[in-house]
Amino acid sequence: MTRDALSAEEILRKVHSIGDYYGFIPFASLAARHKGSGRPSHSSEMPLLPPLDPTAESIAVFLKQCVDAGLMPSPRQPLFVWHSNITPGRNAPRVAQIQFHAIGTDRALADAVVIHAMRALARDLMKSDYVIRINTLGDKETRARFARELGNFFKKNSAILPEECLTCARRDVFEAAELAIERRFAEHLPAPTDFLSDQSRKRFEELLDYLEATETPYELAPDLLSRSGGWGEACFALTHEDKTLVWGSRYGELARLFFKSAMPAVGAVLKTETEGAKVFPVKRRARLRFAFVHIGDEAKHASIKLAEELRKARLPIWQIIGLESLTEQMYHVERLNPPYLIVMGRKEALEHSVVLRNRATQEDVAIPIEHLTERLRSVA
Repeated sequence: MTRDALSAEEILRKVHSIGDYYGFIPFASLAARHKGSGRPSHSSEMPLLPPLDPTAESIAVFLKQCVDAGLMPSPRQPLFVWHSNITPGRNAPRVAQIQFHAIGTDRALADAVVIHAMRALARDLMKSDYVIRINTLGDKETRARFARELGNFFKKNSAILPEECLTCARRDVFEAAELAIERRFAEHLPAPTDFLSDQSRKRFEELLDYLEATETPYELAPDLLSRSGGWGEACFALTHEDKTLVWGSRYGELARLFFKSAMPAVGAVLKTETEGAKVFPVKRRARLRFAFVHIGDEAKHASIKLAEELRKARLPIWQIIGLESLTEQMYHVERLNPPYLIVMGRKEALEHSVVLRNRATQEDVAIPIEHLTERLRSVA
């Protein structure tokens, strides 16, 4: 059973918590910090955009807010951020939107972390386990090949397809394919994964490897299509009883229009009804006691799996799983200044352990992962 309208305060509490454990910073905090830095912000005009679906339009609005706030992610300093249309002090919107974004990184790790964060949020809010459905339409080259095959499909099957599908295909073959799937005439539709470029195939396999390495259940969904001009590469949805709660995808071409240069980006949007009452400020949890830094793919896999265990234990931990640079991770650690640092490299990940450092005394203690929650509770 999924829930109906939710409290806006409950939504914000959950997303703040999940943001800390998976490494997504509130956009409002980033914008305020940038404003307080004295660096100039400006209001830009919305660039000329391709046709977008409503979810892509909401991401376009968010990207404009990033540019207006002066936030400029890059491969050296990628941006992991969450954003919501819920504003304390105002009435909650009828439909709340929560967005998770990783901008500036092309690694499949970013896609995996966005998926994990959204899955955790969906579980917490709806009290149901959502199915992760995933597909890819690949890069521009792949999408062009797939579009041609879809056009051929509609021509070859014109005698048996509904007229509305054929009419739609003359305008947009991706929209027509979605309509054919909805009308249950999609048995012989071509699969986009049959037309992937080598680069797109490698990217998709890397994402699936991350999901499998973190023991994340998913199903391949060849009928999951992204027809909007804003999407590219892998796309995914979280569904329950045929209802979609979350949609996510890569959107690098859309991001490039705002940042004026190549900008890899992946994001996801959760939409749910709220009770509509006035939103009161959310009381944040106690000062963070622990920061968790990790180096290498093995450590990233382990940290993703540990995030839920540590969150359920209500241990005050911060990490940015998607940041690969130790220097960038330590920059945030210095700013937050927690008393303890948890460190995991490849060696520790293979040994199923971490190093707990008391930052005041610089004392290091090796802790087996199976005893980590107990040990952290003893010093929390």
